[in-house]
Amino acid sequence: MHGQTHGTTARKQNSSRRGKAVAAVVGGCLVLAACGSTKDTGAASAEGGGSGKVGVILPLLTSPFWQSYNDYVPKMADSESVEALKTVNSNSDPSQQITDINNQLNQGVKGLVVAPLDSAAIEAGLDQAERKGVPVVAVDVAPDKGKVAMVVRADNVAYGEKACQYLGEQIPSGKVVQIMGDLASVNGRDRSEAFRACVKKNFPKLKVLEIPAKWESDTAASKLDTLLNANPDIKGIYMQAGGVYLAPTLQTLKSKGMLKKAGQDGHITIVSNDGIPQEFDAIRKGDIDATVSQPADLYAKYGMYYIKAAMEGKTFQPGPTDHDSTIVKLPSGILEDQLPAPLVTKDNVDDPKLWGNTVK
Repeated sequence: MHGQTHGTTARKQNSSRRGKAVAAVVGGCLVLAACGSTKDTGAASAEGGGSGKVGVILPLLTSPFWQSYNDYVPKMADSESVEALKTVNSNSDPSQQITDINNQLNQGVKGLVVAPLDSAAIEAGLDQAERKGVPVVAVDVAPDKGKVAMVVRADNVAYGEKACQYLGEQIPSGKVVQIMGDLASVNGRDRSEAFRACVKKNFPKLKVLEIPAKWESDTAASKLDTLLNANPDIKGIYMQAGGVYLAPTLQTLKSKGMLKKAGQDGHITIVSNDGIPQEFDAIRKGDIDATVSQPADLYAKYGMYYIKAAMEGKTFQPGPTDHDSTIVKLPSGILEDQLPAPLVTKDNVDDPKLWGNTVK
């Protein structure tokens, strides 16, 4: 769900990632014995054998997205035959997350699955794990530095681009707002930069206004309220995390008499990210128009899959996988399995394959 340098660095990373992703597909086909499979890309080491307890560290539990991920963790651990400990919640505090990692290491875990809050700060925890010889899989957020066996994530650049394309096709001109995530997280940076660049390139008649909201509901609500007072002619909104921004955004619009159903005069076109059931309901009601489904179920599944593989000493190469994704090498040298994240609109919101339709 969730930067260090803005602007130039993020753009270089984005363009570099694109280029490397293309090269990775070609390179992956040469390296893998069976292109399209990650199953046999590494040999198990004699030690460890994949056994031992695994610690799972969550970034927060105030978002329905992370609540869903948390629910999936024990199920996916069982399906992958991983002995996962009870999850630990870092409660949106990057320093607490480092403490949580150290606590898990002191308990003797043989593997860690961590969803980093801060792409830079997490390096301290990764270094501690490396010193103890404990492999780490990062979920949702890629660290800027540090050793991880794999990052399990979707292409967050694509999130911003998909939101831009959808809004640009619906709105000929006018003001649009992006309610951004935490720019200390690569996710917040990727989504923000991609949305901004896409609008500038493809939809020059749109003016982008920005709210840095740090994945905080209250911050999003208060800043949106202030922005709407000064700009009552907003035509569109891009929420970078529906789990934390959906309710405050809709409440703020409703309090100002600006929440109109899709198709009505004055409707503000809204695109979100996450794919939670609440977003799907809002699409059905016409309160919002689209979201990008971030795969909470697959984050849990492949987090467990890769930590088990890492504990067995397996390694992976860039290239297509056997589960409709592509492993790419990031500019940092870290490998990332980029899982599919489809755009959901009223046309496909009832698709039973979407994880948001399986949550009760």
